[in-house]
Amino acid sequence: MDIYRIADITVKMACSGETLTKQARRYQIGPFGHEVTPDITININSETLKATKKKYPHLTLNECEYILTGFAFSRALLDFDGFCLHASAVALENRAVLFSGPCGTGKSTHAGLWQQYFGADRAVIINDDKPALRLMQDTFYAYGTPWSGKSSLNENIRVPLGAIVFLKQAKGNHIRRLNNKEAVQMLIYQSLRPNSDRDKMDRLLTLLDVLLKNTPVCQMDCTVSLEAVKLAYDTIFKERVDQ
Repeated sequence: MDIYRIADITVKMACSGETLTKQARRYQIGPFGHEVTPDITININSETLKATKKKYPHLTLNECEYILTGFAFSRALLDFDGFCLHASAVALENRAVLFSGPCGTGKSTHAGLWQQYFGADRAVIINDDKPALRLMQDTFYAYGTPWSGKSSLNENIRVPLGAIVFLKQAKGNHIRRLNNKEAVQMLIYQSLRPNSDRDKMDRLLTLLDVLLKNTPVCQMDCTVSLEAVKLAYDTIFKERVDQ
C-alpha cells in the first residue's frame, strides 16, 4: 500500500489495477512505511472485487477497483468537510467552475469548449468526472482526484470554488441562478451521497447549506457552442465582480 495526498488529505491506498495505479500516480507521496500517518485508508479486498464483478459482469476487475475506491474516498471525505460531485471542473482566473448534470448533458464537451475559447493554458480541467469539494477556513476549494471517469483529465491542484452550473441541452442559450431549494435537490442528486449513513448525510446537507451562502449555483440551458461559454463566463464572473 502506498501513500497519496488527495484533496489535502493523506490517503493510504492499495492499487492493483492498471487504471487506478496510473491515475493515482501524480498524487503519490511515498510508499507505506515512511513517517506519515494516513487520514484515510482504502483497501478493497479481492472478495469484494469479485462480488462486484459478479453483480456487474460487464465491468472488469480493474474497473471495479477504480469505481469502488472512488466511492470509498467520497464517503470518507465527508469526515473532512468535503464531498465529491459528478461534474467536470475547470479552473480559470483562479476560480473553479463545475459543470454538472445527468450523463449525456455534455459536461466534458462544455469543459473542452472552455479550453477552446480561452486556451488550454488559461482554462485547466481540474477533473473531468468526480472533483472533490472541500470547505477549509470558510472557503470551498475544488480539487482534482484520481477518479476522473473514462478520461485521464485530472490535475493534482486546488482552486477556490467560483460557481456550479447544471447543464441542460437546448436549442438556445439561457442561464439563471437556482433558488436554494432547487440547488439542494440538484446537488444531492449529482453528489456521491452516503444514503445508508444518516450522520454522513446530515454532514453533506450541512456542507451544502454553507456552500449555497457563498457560491452561485445556476442552470444553463444551452447549445454546444462557444456562445454558451461566453454566456456562462459573463454571468458567473461579472456577478462575482458586481458583488
